[in-house]
Amino acid sequence: QLQLVESGGGLVQPGGSLRLSCAASGFTLENYAIGWFRQAPGKEREGVSWISAGTGGTRYVDSVKGRFTTSRDNSKNTVYLQMNSLKPEDTAIYYCAVDGHRGAWTFPGSYDSWGQGTQVTVSS
Repeated sequence: QLQLVESGGGLVQPGGSLRLSCAASGFTLENYAIGWFRQAPGKEREGVSWISAGTGGTRYVDSVKGRFTTSRDNSKNTVYLQMNSLKPEDTAIYYCAVDGHRGAWTFPGSYDSWGQGTQVTVSS
């Protein structure tokens, strides 16, 4: 069974940084494309970034381009989301999931094996 566990969330001031981790167990993460999503209270789950299997090509939603970077460390079986210049509107629960390639990378229904999420709060 594919399992993902997110960590690294917390409370940060506007302009600050956080690095989220998405650790895999039971499978080799390098072989799968992984998406990062976020969900704020009362809002739909939103695709934030995506990293391909193998070569590690990346995609980002416009609102985070230039601020967020996703990468993978295959030796640690982990994908990261580095978040810089954080804004209050980035406040949400952040999830990682395995891309099942059933639709656009931003479509939550295309993904399987969701982690439990990690809370990110950006506030002064």
